[in-house]
Amino acid sequence: MRNRSLRLCASAMPVAAFILSGIITTSAAQAHVKWFAPYDVASAPVALRQALNPGFAELAVLAIFLFWGTCRLERTPVGAAMLDSIESIFCSLRVRTEAFIRAGVAAFFVAISATGGIILTPELKTASPLVPVLQGLIAVGLFWRTTLPVSALGMVALFAIGLWNYGLFHMMDYPIFLGTAAYIAMIGFRIDRIGGLRALDIVRWGTAVTLMWASVEKWAYPEWSYPVLRAHAQLTMGLDVHFYMTAAGMVEFALSFGLLWTPLVRRLSAVVLLTMFISAVLEFGKIDAIGHLPIVVLLIAIAADEMPFSRLRPVLAPMWLSVALAATILLYYLGHTALFGTAMI
Repeated sequence: MRNRSLRLCASAMPVAAFILSGIITTSAAQAHVKWFAPYDVASAPVALRQALNPGFAELAVLAIFLFWGTCRLERTPVGAAMLDSIESIFCSLRVRTEAFIRAGVAAFFVAISATGGIILTPELKTASPLVPVLQGLIAVGLFWRTTLPVSALGMVALFAIGLWNYGLFHMMDYPIFLGTAAYIAMIGFRIDRIGGLRALDIVRWGTAVTLMWASVEKWAYPEWSYPVLRAHAQLTMGLDVHFYMTAAGMVEFALSFGLLWTPLVRRLSAVVLLTMFISAVLEFGKIDAIGHLPIVVLLIAIAADEMPFSRLRPVLAPMWLSVALAATILLYYLGHTALFGTAMI
């Protein structure tokens, strides 16, 4: 028993180092800026030629190299030890994943219903007295399997209300809620897979897309975060604020894309993102705790998920990360141009 404990401690050391490096790199993480500072979604973003500057390119190359290196590490004994370490921490939760997600999502809807005036996240305001009632009903429906599809439909209805009030571009920040609704509905209807994807895979994709989209905001609208960084100057660790925003966006994007990759990369990315969001709660308090509760719950579930060995080869990692990065930035800017008529270049 003693030898097994020593092996577990030794294998946990690389994971601890990885998590610590993630925390240091991101400097306790950032809260969702729209919750704490003025913003204008319709305003023109930073031109692409300015956003994609040499500093951005250097950070992109570094992120791609580290991503490739982690993929290579996964196929070594060290990578196996890291995966075993994560497994030893989260395996007990796996059999309770469904109950954990249902309880966490229910707690979130109770919290925003009690707060009032919120559709789904703190900046999505509403004066409708019916919205808190719907949120309360969603929470109650999550306690019984037969009412899970009704709760899922209620979540879609809230997303539609946000879409009606705030528009498509703004709500592109939150496909995680549609992914969560799909998960809840599949559990309620006892559907194992849709198109080869499990319920947890769908919510994992929703989480990844949400965070990748949000990372582009740090490059397109870095000025939104400047008031927050002035109020919490320790977050930048003395770095230039523009460089810090570029780096924070790159770290967030790479980790978010990692949720879609191989078993070790997925679970490491989930754990590091989890530490970042918890750190943000400690820094920004109640509003951040409520707003990020669904993401925290889902990241824990993703970290606990036992995924089969992937056929994705490490040599493909740089290509797919580059494609995802270019496609997300292009979609963000093309979408903004189509909806608001702003210039990209």
